[in-house]
Amino acid sequence: MTDLQITEAFLYMDYLCFRALCCKGPPPARPEYDLVCIGLTGSGKTSLLSKLCSESPDNIVSTTGFSIKAVPFQNAILNVKELGGADNIRKYWSRYYQGSQGVIFVLDSASSEDDLETARNELHSALQHPQLCTLPFLILANHQDKPAARSVQEKKVKKYFELEPLARGKRWILQPCSLDDMDALKDSFSQLIHLLEEKDHEAVRM
Repeated sequence: MTDLQITEAFLYMDYLCFRALCCKGPPPARPEYDLVCIGLTGSGKTSLLSKLCSESPDNIVSTTGFSIKAVPFQNAILNVKELGGADNIRKYWSRYYQGSQGVIFVLDSASSEDDLETARNELHSALQHPQLCTLPFLILANHQDKPAARSVQEKKVKKYFELEPLARGKRWILQPCSLDDMDALKDSFSQLIHLLEEKDHEAVRM
């Protein structure tokens, strides 16, 4: 084998390696879902979403109007529109529901009885809203790390919020969460993504 042939062979091998590494094309796109995130002020919506996006906790401020975050997961990207939970904002929530494919409702499981009742009324309203009633719901009982937190395991939250009769036949998940347990939080969102995928597959079959 001549020197020229050896050089050509090495160049060809370099070319094949280059194609294998650089010319495979982009990886398959992850599906994206548009979600709306609601809950009273102080329930922890902003903190949870910021933690999922690996943002610094030092820059977190309560949402007064609305904000949008792209929350990345291995098998999907969730474009989450978070709505402020103050009294003067909640009456406008429904204006931002259009186009949503799923709902995240965050409640403060350690809040006062009055605030918990307000949260229950808002959740009931969302579950029955024409633009949301057929969508998957992820209900997060946040602040489980606080002493006054109502336990999901003991079904206190589920019973108080009357979820069984109201949400019968709907796709919904009720999960405890806190900023201290990111694995559990990510697992909750993985379950939501599974429900979103199921709904997508049903739409294709139809």
